[in-house]
Amino acid sequence: MRILLAALCAMLALVSPSGNASAADKFPVENVRIIVPFPAGGTTDILARFVAQYLGDKLGVSVIVENRPGASGTIGSEMVAKSPADGSVLLLTATHHVINPSLFRKLPYDTQKDFSPIAVVASAPNALVVTKNFPAKSVAELIAMAKKEPGKLSFGSAGIGGANHLSGEMFKQMTGIDIVHIPYKGAAPAMNDLIGGHIPMMFDTLPTVLPAAAAGNIRVLAVTSKQRAASLPDVPTLDEAGVKGFEATAWFGLYMPAANGNAAYTQLVAAMKDILSSPVTREKFATQGVDPGKLTGADFAKFVDTEIAKWAAVVKAANVPQE
Repeated sequence: MRILLAALCAMLALVSPSGNASAADKFPVENVRIIVPFPAGGTTDILARFVAQYLGDKLGVSVIVENRPGASGTIGSEMVAKSPADGSVLLLTATHHVINPSLFRKLPYDTQKDFSPIAVVASAPNALVVTKNFPAKSVAELIAMAKKEPGKLSFGSAGIGGANHLSGEMFKQMTGIDIVHIPYKGAAPAMNDLIGGHIPMMFDTLPTVLPAAAAGNIRVLAVTSKQRAASLPDVPTLDEAGVKGFEATAWFGLYMPAANGNAAYTQLVAAMKDILSSPVTREKFATQGVDPGKLTGADFAKFVDTEIAKWAAVVKAANVPQE
């Protein structure tokens, strides 16, 4: 009987989901840092903290967010590019990442070779927002003001070359107005200056805009997507407001150092695919005015290549100087 029991136990060990099988599925590291290359409080940072919680629960590891702002996101990105590709250091950044190759004469990393794209975390329209006491009550009135006094009005952004900056540049081109761009080191300080009345307007993503708008600290004149935002159903699109054909959205991606398809990368892609398809994630993201991303792994990598080419054309048309 003892021999039979021993044999049975051995067989169960081979088919059990615990033991060696779970050890094989265990994430390679116990502690993960998500680097956000912008200051705390902006959209990228907000999303990173969601992802940190979800990934931690999914992988059974400790995940923290670390802000490393500066140089349009390149300081934090460089740190990640030069980190071990074992899953211990990730990068969650905005559209800046695929625009920077067109903005800088030389980057301290190769955007396409030094990172492995894991997933598009979220996408969101930008919104054209103004101070609460701004004289113009509509997009048409704002355009009329700008045309009356060229160069007097300014608009802030999270930094040169970001989706919100280029939304402003497209707005200038499509309306024929002259407004001055004022770049900040992140969305949060730009929003703070808008609320404080130091700048009259800016384009920013909804996660940063919604709390300030709800508090009555700013006013939203329009959103930059082709359809109205579910979180701001009474706010027109720029297309509806008279700037025909205007469309610009921001997206946020999760990356790791070039991993060549290793175990950590495979597990992260699978985890993010599950997280982003969850109804809980969709509901949580909706409160921030963003939609969960749908691209992961190889599909996201192809998208990155396409975006780099697309934004290079936009930057050239906007005559944004290289740094």
